[in-house]
Amino acid sequence: MDQFPILKTKRLILDQIKPSDIPNIVAYAGNIKIVENTRSMPYPYHEEDAISWMHVANSGFKAKDNYMFAIRFSDTLSFIGGIGLTIDQENNRAELGYWLAEDFWNMGLTTEAVKAIIKFGFEELKLNKIFAVYLTSNEASGKVMIKNRMVKEAEFKDHDVKRGHTIEDNIYVSLTQYRMTRSEYESL
Repeated sequence: MDQFPILKTKRLILDQIKPSDIPNIVAYAGNIKIVENTRSMPYPYHEEDAISWMHVANSGFKAKDNYMFAIRFSDTLSFIGGIGLTIDQENNRAELGYWLAEDFWNMGLTTEAVKAIIKFGFEELKLNKIFAVYLTSNEASGKVMIKNRMVKEAEFKDHDVKRGHTIEDNIYVSLTQYRMTRSEYESL
């Protein structure tokens, strides 16, 4: 795969993150509600964070170990979030991650984007397993996984630390993990 893939759904296009997306990435990812619901999004979120994310996406595609897509409306092509697969080539599996701007929550868009990424992972990348974790406080993310027929696999108590401004501000968060294997995908 030499060209960055473009995935299309009924309402969305998932494609390469572009420099012109940076203002929207900063505006949307800078929302504290996004940060509270993701594992590693920095806060405050600056332009250099968006540039770094775009560079990681581009180098990951070149190395074939990270496929990060912009989520866009298919009619306007406006950036509204990000989704991707981080590949573990040795074990032929990937971790799925995603975020969507708050203005577009509760519209089924993340569910639609996840469905497209799962299909891409199994049909194009020939993965054996895709898994995703969410903060247990973010039940909406778990619902996205359930709607995509992923299977609950594990719970991790106080598993990650969310960094605060000082060490006293750090908090430990619990995670829930869902999965889909190739055989589960093929049986849908």
